[in-house]
Amino acid sequence: MYIIKVGFYRKGEKMPENNQNLQGLMSIIKKVHSIVEKQDIEKNRQTQNNVGAMYAKVKDISIEEFLIADMEAEWIHVNRAHMKKYIILYCHGGGFTTGSKEYARTITSKLAESTSMDVCSFNYRLAPENKYPSAVEDVIKVWDYLMLLGYGARDIIVAGDSAGGNLALTLLHQLKQKQRLFPRGLVLMSPWIDLTGSGKSHIKKAKVDPILSETYLKQAISMYTEETMKENALVSPLFGDFTGFPPTYIQVGENEILLDDSKRLYDKMNALNVSVHLDVYPNMWHVFQMSPFKTAYDAMEKSAEFIFEICR
Repeated sequence: MYIIKVGFYRKGEKMPENNQNLQGLMSIIKKVHSIVEKQDIEKNRQTQNNVGAMYAKVKDISIEEFLIADMEAEWIHVNRAHMKKYIILYCHGGGFTTGSKEYARTITSKLAESTSMDVCSFNYRLAPENKYPSAVEDVIKVWDYLMLLGYGARDIIVAGDSAGGNLALTLLHQLKQKQRLFPRGLVLMSPWIDLTGSGKSHIKKAKVDPILSETYLKQAISMYTEETMKENALVSPLFGDFTGFPPTYIQVGENEILLDDSKRLYDKMNALNVSVHLDVYPNMWHVFQMSPFKTAYDAMEKSAEFIFEICR
């Protein structure tokens, strides 16, 4: 069943996240996001990188940059004794047109801290310069690189947000097609996995979503792929076959137009007896885990709990 989380706050917390505070925060986020959306794509990418760069200065985190052929990638390490056997492969979001490993540090740093695992993040090719299937080819390229390093499929947890959640699932669809081993598990945050926009939440949540709009999604889709490809499982992985998929954990905000992407994914996986769990966070927005506030950190702890459970 779907789980609706009930918020609480720790002793010493300065600002409890009551509904009034959240409404005010969502209003600010919507204004900021509308400004960013009006920038040209290069300015948008740079703005995101600047935000992510702030997370590179966390004292408990170190960053090791490297190349996979000509693709930029990085390891996020915690500066303490930590688990080496298992790693997390992270796919960043950004509507296939923006985002980067730098921007992903808003999440990868939290993941590394909460799990004490190394996190691998990478810069797949972006649209409109590189349309589908460039990003899909790049994610399998990173997977193959990790295999060459000596990791087994079962040593890896694949995670991603938004369009990165899409790529995480398309990676597994590719592995399934090639009859290769799956990773140990999946962690998906607000995955954008139906580019046809057929979920009812696109209408029901249109007025309350502070981040996404139909205009933004349509622009991103037009830059990424052709109209005739939108039902292809490597473009909209919701339409793929999930038989035999590994344990999967999904988080989504109650106030986002992509809510039904996550709910329908849960329903399809559950019907196929995949071990899947979905948490719907009240009053939260698209990839709220990026934000530096309590609910985001609690969500990361929940992801860590899932990862620890499947790695036992």
